[in-house]
Parts: sequence; C-alpha cells; structure tokens
Amino acid sequence: MQQLNSNTKKPLTIIIVIIAAMVLLTALASFGVLNPYVQSVLISVGINIIFASSLNIVNGYMGEFSCGHAGFMAVGAYVSSVLSLICFNENKFTGSALFPPQVSFIIFPVIVLIGGIAAAIMGLIIAIPSFKTRDDYLAIITLAANYIIVTAINNLEPIGGSRGLMGMKGTIFAMTDTIPIAWMFLWVMIFVLVCIVAIRRLMGSVLGKGISTIRYDEISAEIMSVNTNKMKLLAFMFSSGLAGIGGALFAHQLGFINPASFNIMKSTEGMVMVYLGGMGSLTGSVFAAILFTFLLEAMRPLQIFKWVVIPLLLILLMQFRPEGLMGNKELPQLIDKFKARKANKGRQ
Repeated sequence: MQQLNSNTKKPLTIIIVIIAAMVLLTALASFGVLNPYVQSVLISVGINIIFASSLNIVNGYMGEFSCGHAGFMAVGAYVSSVLSLICFNENKFTGSALFPPQVSFIIFPVIVLIGGIAAAIMGLIIAIPSFKTRDDYLAIITLAANYIIVTAINNLEPIGGSRGLMGMKGTIFAMTDTIPIAWMFLWVMIFVLVCIVAIRRLMGSVLGKGISTIRYDEISAEIMSVNTNKMKLLAFMFSSGLAGIGGALFAHQLGFINPASFNIMKSTEGMVMVYLGGMGSLTGSVFAAILFTFLLEAMRPLQIFKWVVIPLLLILLMQFRPEGLMGNKELPQLIDKFKARKANKGRQ
C-alpha cells in the first residue's frame, strides 16, 4: 500500500516541479533577467523539441522514413498566421481586427491548435498513399508533398506568395499589452509540455503499441490483427498535427515567414535531430533538439558552412554510434539501469 502511494505521488511531484520551473522561468523572462536573445534561443529549443519529437513518431516509433516533415510545419504556420492576422491585426482579408486585444491570450492557443489541426488533415491526405509503400518509396512521397506544399504557398498571392507573410507579432504585442509577461516564452513551454505528455500517453497506450509493431514487421503485425492502415493514419495525423503546432509557434516567434523557411533544409534539420537523439526515444529527441539548437547558434558565424559541419557530425555519429545518443531508451530506463548497477556494486 505504501509502495502504491509512493508511485501515485511521484508523477504529481514531477508535474508540480515542472509547473514551478515554468513559472520561475516566465518570471525571469518577464523581469528581464533572461535577455531577449536568451529567450529567443530557448524558444527555438522548445520549437525544435516539438518538431523533432513529432517526426520521431513516424521515423522512430513506426519505423517509416518521412523526409518532408517541414511541409506540415508550413501548413500550421500559415494557417495560424492568417487566423492571427484576421483576429488581432488590420489585414487585407477583413480590414480591421475581429477581436479586441484583451482576449488575445485566450484565443492565441486556439489559433495554434487550429494550425495543428490543419496540418493533421494534410497528414491524413499524405498518409493514404503510404498504405502500400515503405522505406525509399515513402521518403519520395513525403519529399514530393513537401515540395507541393511549398510550391503551392509560393503561388498563393493572398498570403504573400514568395514574398512571405508578416505581422503575426501584433498578436504577441496584444497579449503583452494586456498582461505584461513573456507570453511567447510561456506558450512555447506550455505546448512543449503538452506535446511531450501527449506523445508519452499515445506511445504507452494500446494504439501506440500497434504503431510500434509496424516498425518491427508490418506483415506479422497484420497477422496479429493489427490494423496497420489505421495505425499509419493515426501516426501520420498525430505527427503532422504536432509539427503544425511547432510551425504556428515558429511563425509567431519570428513574426515573418516565407515558403523558403520550410524547404527540404528544414526537413533535414528534423531528421538530423531524430537520428542524433535515437530512433524511438522521446528523451533522445528532446536532448538532440537542445544540443542541435545550441550547436546552430554556436556555428552561426560560419553561415552556410555550418551545413558542411553538421552533416559531417551526422556521418561520424552514424559511423561510431548509429543508434544515436539514447538508442531507443528513455531517461527513466537509464536511471533504473544506473541504480541497478550501483546496487550490484554495493552487494559486491
């Protein structure tokens, strides 16, 4: 009974610690202890965590090979940006804003979620051709989808076409003017937490186990009565939806987006983070996103040459540790393994 109570209290304690850390960081950002540059880097870390974790659902847990994930990010970014402009800014769609700035902090998360839903619908459309394809063929389909989405946006003049779209910062300013705290920083932390919890809940459920069976043997999974088509639909939609949320936050962080922001190079960033962290490891995706973002910032003076150094690091990783930093392990498993080793040494 005592063990049961301790197991019940453990997740609650973790949640309380996380919420306290979020409140503390938001306060530090709001009072200027964390300067705008540090906030910007930490926001980029959060967005990359969402992006890498979402791609890991398909490439890691399901074992497929998607290499056009930035396309879904683009859908979420543009849908949420247009909604943001319509709701809280003067725009060419409705003229004046639909809502007063005082409700911006209530409607903003809804806008982000709608961007995620739009990306999930696009993921559903892409998932259907994937029913009879795997490996290289699926990579070609997703790559083509990335190009189709970017090309379509390039030719949509109402949303700026190749010139891009700007003005989304107005929504962030509206929130800050209403209640002066670091809203963008806070919302990114909230959505990172929600996405990580959602992925853990999904992959720990029966549906998540069904998704994982495809990774090992799709034919055997079908023999064992797993509806692989349904699992692929679920994985693609969920993964694309989370990428869309990341895209919505990305658009509002920068205040300007154009189609070039979501080309194949952006998709490559996602794949680098997934393979760096480890296939099928949520902890690995989080660690890799943090490491990769700081690495990009450190190599910013190199400009285009950073894309020589980063692939080189990836090649070295594939040579000497192909399973990535974490393999398919999670942090609690490594902690338990460490404790077991320590206990064994203590007995000896």
